[in-house]
Amino acid sequence: MAEKWRTEKKRPTIKVLPWPAVPVPTVEEVYGGVDPKKAEYSLWVEAQVRQQFNADKPESLDGIRVLDITANQSIGHWCSSHFSELGAEVIMVEPTGGDPLRQWAPFGREEYNFVAENGEKCSPRFLAEARNKLSVTLNVETKEGQELLKSIISHVDILIENAAPGHFDKLGIGYRQLSEINPRLIYLWVGERGQWGPLKDQPGAMDPVGQCAMGFTHGTGAPVSFGGTPTRSGWWLADHVGGTFAAMGAMSALYARERFLGKGQFVEGTAAEGVMRIIDYNWGWQGMDGSIRPRYGNWDLAINIYAVNPCSDGQIMVGGGHDRLWFRIWRAVGKDRPELEQHICEDPKLRVVTDRLPHYMQVETYTTMCDWTKDNTRAQCEKALQEEEVASGGVSFLDEVCEFPHYKYRGHIEICDDVTYGKVLLGASSFIGSNTPGRIKWIGRTVGQDNEDVYRRLAGLTRENMTALRKGGVI
Repeated sequence: MAEKWRTEKKRPTIKVLPWPAVPVPTVEEVYGGVDPKKAEYSLWVEAQVRQQFNADKPESLDGIRVLDITANQSIGHWCSSHFSELGAEVIMVEPTGGDPLRQWAPFGREEYNFVAENGEKCSPRFLAEARNKLSVTLNVETKEGQELLKSIISHVDILIENAAPGHFDKLGIGYRQLSEINPRLIYLWVGERGQWGPLKDQPGAMDPVGQCAMGFTHGTGAPVSFGGTPTRSGWWLADHVGGTFAAMGAMSALYARERFLGKGQFVEGTAAEGVMRIIDYNWGWQGMDGSIRPRYGNWDLAINIYAVNPCSDGQIMVGGGHDRLWFRIWRAVGKDRPELEQHICEDPKLRVVTDRLPHYMQVETYTTMCDWTKDNTRAQCEKALQEEEVASGGVSFLDEVCEFPHYKYRGHIEICDDVTYGKVLLGASSFIGSNTPGRIKWIGRTVGQDNEDVYRRLAGLTRENMTALRKGGVI
């Protein structure tokens, strides 16, 4: 019985509407009633950067070639996706059989994978991060595989790898060897803690370990007094932050090569540096008197009110960072509950922003605020607060984000009608520009789909060579 429960495929019975369920707003709907002078500028900007015009524009990294030889970890794929969205030819070099990330389905349910025309299944996560990339397979552990990599490296601008520290060097395909063949090569290693230092050989340091070991997770989640524990990000934050900084480092090296160096260099990008960089003022606080930033849940250490509050249908974020906003918040509350406004505004200990920051002052204000928000919906609270020009917004579920008119109109979410996997809903490119915007041209390929094209084009292999390499388990 247990085995049947594990293998039985159950689909939700909820009817799923095609996206978008509500049509994208028209120009007339968006700007109707807006002051013509304000609308004129917005329409000018929109005409410059609307995504529907992207295909007619050049790509900023056209002519740059990137080999992404990372596997089993998101940091490298996230990093190389920045290049692929901006027009570089990014070639994913996967192990024979494909990157294990292709199999990472939510809850292990195969029915949540996308199915290609040839029947091959692939996880949504991998498809999204393989956007605009070619896919080849290569076993770099073999002598033939190493020689094949060397034969194409002269055509490569950036190589990204995440093998164990020094492993590629031991195989003869590290930066020291490949830069002899191609002095202009930018060689980027990505990982959690780097290839040197006391912990360089520690196994299993993946994204969750990264979040926890770099001080990030300690500062998230509710405090102990609220019954909370440290809570890591639900997304692969360490890989995303580290991969973004790594991409910036490689692009900077690319600029330096063209501008004044005339040659490539070795670049290292780690999740540790990325996460520790975004922890910002906590380092100064630690260095001043040894203070450690405490967990404070959805409240803020330096602003009151600045938090997520419960509503009758979810949660809402309310921000009041200075005195004028503070009193406008309570004016909005007071329209429904005048006794709550009176309770807060007549308290002399709450009239100045710095006086409101001690913990028990925050407890007083948030419990009072929640006495109002809990009886209203997110929309009701947001409407009341925005009438007083208070920054606020409901905590949105993902389906609400998909249908949110502003995001739909701007094209932040799009459907890629892929020739291999069909229609797939994706977060669009975040690179918006008037002349060389980022874009999505296709999503992930099937395993080794571009072997023939890439190896014949860059290495000059014949069909006979390809057949021999396949039989030998090299590609």
